Amino acid sequence: MHLDWTALGQVTAVSIGVTVAVVIVFAIGILGLARVDEARERSGGTPAVAVVQAALCFLACAAVVAYGIHLIVPQFR
Repeated sequence: MHLDWTALGQVTAVSIGVTVAVVIVFAIGILGLARVDEARERSGGTPAVAVVQAALCFLACAAVVAYGIHLIVPQFR
């Protein structure tokens, strides 16, 4: 049995990199939601930039999850 260690290392590196990126993007989305709550407490308004930031971050995370499911489930190909 032959194991391609280079390919295994590449898959591991990409998996760790994507995981860290998704966690960072999700954290930025949570930060946007925190800014929305903070603005509501201060002035009663909702800053559009924070809402858009949070929505785009969560949409990006959902897209990565959907792509992962697409790769795993054979009926989606």
